[in-house]
Amino acid sequence: MIFEETYTLSNGIKIPKIGLGTWCIENSNVTQAVCEAVKIGYSHFDTAQAYENEEGVGKGIKECGVPREKLFVTTKLAAEAKTYKEAVDAIDDSLKKLGLDYIDMMLIHSPQPWANFRDEERYFDGNIEAWKALEEAYKAGKLRAIGISNFEKQDIDNLFEKCTVKPMVNQLLIHISNTPFELIEYSKSKKMLVEAYSPIAHGEIFKNHTVKEIAKKYSVSITQLCIQYTLQLGTLPLPKTSNPEHMRENTEIDFVISNEDMEVLKNTEKIQDYGEYSFFPVFGGKK
Repeated sequence: MIFEETYTLSNGIKIPKIGLGTWCIENSNVTQAVCEAVKIGYSHFDTAQAYENEEGVGKGIKECGVPREKLFVTTKLAAEAKTYKEAVDAIDDSLKKLGLDYIDMMLIHSPQPWANFRDEERYFDGNIEAWKALEEAYKAGKLRAIGISNFEKQDIDNLFEKCTVKPMVNQLLIHISNTPFELIEYSKSKKMLVEAYSPIAHGEIFKNHTVKEIAKKYSVSITQLCIQYTLQLGTLPLPKTSNPEHMRENTEIDFVISNEDMEVLKNTEKIQDYGEYSFFPVFGGKK
């Protein structure tokens, strides 16, 4: 199964090829979700300070019955932490909430605070400050890998000009109908693995007739088609669910999308409205 396969980061660390996203899973429910996922075979879990469920994820890591070293845990530095001190304190806070001696990977969640997402102000200096804190935690062994999320080319260039440790990952919104090809390739050219969050577009992709027909052609679910699409782009999907049946379905990927169908999917009309999720900055809204 796909969760038994890995990518290798630029520093040699291996990362499972699919992860369980935990966005929008309440802290009170996420412990059980992590434990159920481990039973199925997951070993890679993605959380963030902004999700307010790090405590529950950490509890699940402790209670799941699998040795810590066999699991990969990612969290994200709050987008608002744009000073060195704020970042240092936030890193230590994540370690405390997760209850872990180390975190496998930590990302800067966004180059800008969420209230200013995609504004002209890029917070270049603030990102350098936050990155310095991540570098120091990495060198101290608190973090095994460090990276970024939602960073565009100018934000990437800013870090690479000043960093002593290069980002190993860029986590981006990637799904059928929203594939930032140039940014994906640019990130890869910088030797960063690209992770795909919201690979199923929070269910909005289910409404697309062409996607339905292609999934039917391969006798797979739309969800499975979406996950395989991101894998064939060479990215790492992070589907979010607390439902064990869906967790299992998301890993049962044993088909290949033809080049012809990949081209159709790559050119699928962009989703304009993410429904109840539209207010989130990454989907075009503002908090």
